[in-house]
Amino acid sequence: MSQQQNTNVRTSGHKADEQAIIVGLDIGTTKIAAIAGRRNEFGKLEILGFGRANSNGVQHGMVLNIDQTIQAIKTALENCYASNPTLEIREVYVGIAGHHIKSLQTRGDIVRHNTDDEIRQAEIDQLVADQYKTYIPAGDQIIEVIPQEFTVDNFQNIPNPIGYSGVKVGANFHIITGDRNAIRNINRSVDRADLRVKDLVLQPLASAAAVMSEQDLEAGVAILDIGGGTTDLAVFYEGILKHTAVIPFGGENITNDIKTGLGVLKVQAEEMKVQFGSALAEFSKGNAFVVIPGLRGLPHKEISVRNLSNIIQCRMEEILDFVSYHLKQIGLDGRMLNGGLVLTGGGSQLKHLIQLAEYKTGLGARIGYPTEHLAPNHIEELSKPMYSTCIGLILKGLNVYENSLNTIRVEATEELEQEVSITQTEDVSVIKVRRKPRSLKEFMDSIKGGLIDMFHDDGQDARFSG
Repeated sequence: MSQQQNTNVRTSGHKADEQAIIVGLDIGTTKIAAIAGRRNEFGKLEILGFGRANSNGVQHGMVLNIDQTIQAIKTALENCYASNPTLEIREVYVGIAGHHIKSLQTRGDIVRHNTDDEIRQAEIDQLVADQYKTYIPAGDQIIEVIPQEFTVDNFQNIPNPIGYSGVKVGANFHIITGDRNAIRNINRSVDRADLRVKDLVLQPLASAAAVMSEQDLEAGVAILDIGGGTTDLAVFYEGILKHTAVIPFGGENITNDIKTGLGVLKVQAEEMKVQFGSALAEFSKGNAFVVIPGLRGLPHKEISVRNLSNIIQCRMEEILDFVSYHLKQIGLDGRMLNGGLVLTGGGSQLKHLIQLAEYKTGLGARIGYPTEHLAPNHIEELSKPMYSTCIGLILKGLNVYENSLNTIRVEATEELEQEVSITQTEDVSVIKVRRKPRSLKEFMDSIKGGLIDMFHDDGQDARFSG
């Protein structure tokens, strides 16, 4: 890789003919992964570097021990550099999840002053901005406002109202909130690892982008990312993000259940879960046993594989019951989500999980691998579901970069292409709103980004020096 390519790791300030290298950083409960990639000439994601490290300072998706998290991030970066010494990583897209992430639905309307004029982008921006005034508990921060269906007067379910005329324009919104201090801890850890957070992206949305296809988005699908500390749910219907949720259980809870229930060490519990565990105990042999070495001279312990799977099944059923609950809350069931349930994340690799998921939710289920957008010659390790979030972070970064290039091109040619009399600023902003939210790119565009900039508004230094 040339020196000119190395500088492309920085996603700002590129020339139009350069290819940006985007780096995703997934700070998880069990692992921290850093992946660098760029778009190839066929539109697929070409992986240029990959590194991972065990995560010690994160619990349930939240950074609790900053020093341990910093060290794990540095280790992941060192391993990424080892895979490609020519990389120069300065800024990263980081995923955010955890118990503190919540969502709610709101409704907003504005009455227009000039009802004879067509609806402009500025009015839509005002409608979205008004949602940031929604009341939320103290200490929380609105981190995402995603428009869903719009209405203009008595016309319903309008994907994009720009160009319509009417007295009142409104929309349903999906609002996602998080704890301000939890977000700051992520930023502080990355900063002290000598990196800059380009932006924060919600992990369920990043994972969804990595494993979904255009057909999934149109058919209606629920994405379930089973991580180490939490399980993230994102539901799409008619091309629209209908719901997100963070379920407070993940693979770590299963491991701890095994440790407590069978009286073994945590490392032994994890190994048994991966090698011998099943999400359906009835598929485990009743006469099969795992022999665990005794501690400090104690006799060996025989663990029933059926008992092991019973423990796993109980916790997985609890997680899937949450999924069914959330789907009922938004009025969606198996007859409406034709794309079914897509399982991803490290926990999705449990044996017989697909069968249990189909039985508990009534949805068809499959494993979502992050290979949908990868170039054919990718590192085999990255085809595992546990890297879905990190791949999705890169896709989000590429989307931001490509949109910035499109904006530059529109500014350069606006006099030739402009068909209506509007200002330059409005013309540029119009290209960010799509006619019908049916494609994955349109979904990525709906994630506003700029989350990290919120922490410059209260007079505090988001870099957390010292």
